[in-house]
Amino acid sequence: LGVEGMMIMGAVSGFIVTMFTGSPAIGLLAALVAGGLLALLHAFISISLRGNQVVSGLALTMIGLGLSALMGRGVVGVPLKAKVGGLSIPLLSNIPIIGTIFFKQNPLVYFSYALVALSWFILYKTKLGIAIRAVGENPSAADAMGVNVYLIRYACVVFGGILAGLAGAYLSIVYIPAWVEGMTAGRGWIAVALVIFALWDPIRAMLGAYLFGGLEAAQFTLQAIGINPSILGTFPYLATIAVLTLSASETMRKRIGAPSALCKPYIREERTI
Repeated sequence: LGVEGMMIMGAVSGFIVTMFTGSPAIGLLAALVAGGLLALLHAFISISLRGNQVVSGLALTMIGLGLSALMGRGVVGVPLKAKVGGLSIPLLSNIPIIGTIFFKQNPLVYFSYALVALSWFILYKTKLGIAIRAVGENPSAADAMGVNVYLIRYACVVFGGILAGLAGAYLSIVYIPAWVEGMTAGRGWIAVALVIFALWDPIRAMLGAYLFGGLEAAQFTLQAIGINPSILGTFPYLATIAVLTLSASETMRKRIGAPSALCKPYIREERTI
């Protein structure tokens, strides 16, 4: 639940560093570090200190929103001169409709395609993926098999924070590009809902992201034909509220295939196996 805070910190850090260095690559690196550090704090609280993960995530979101506003107050509305250009893939970009959507993008979008495929492969086709899923389902059994539960959980949380920071940097360096306070606008919450909506599958999550993104992009089309775009703009957030509400109960989490040990701290001294 701290994704929103990690994204906004990645956005402000990436923008500021890019503005002062003139290098989007260095700005992206700064965003990765910012998101990773906030995630590391979340991991320490929830894994090492065994704190409530929901409370920790919400607290980090508020910290991220407040700290980013403080860091970026001097650069609000300042246009970014160093920009990431688009990259069209020959032939594929000429395919009607699909070509424009998938193959006429910037390098970060293509990187996300590769990242989704790599994540799926690691999760379902490698020993590391088996260990990750085992830690989420039954950490006691994973520990008994020699898996370092704490290390796996730390690594996954920090990696997730790094990606959240990258997502934030995409907004401030590529998508707009400028810094606006609160520019993530709840997209971190949508990301959390997408994971649940996709049943923790990377490929389904990507398809869901395109669905939500399509709803957001359709607002401009509706405005052009005289329909209030705010109506469609509420759909992703209504869906997010619905998904998060349904996943709040233990019974519903089991029905939607949530990991059995989701949001539960692991205490090795209480291992049952």
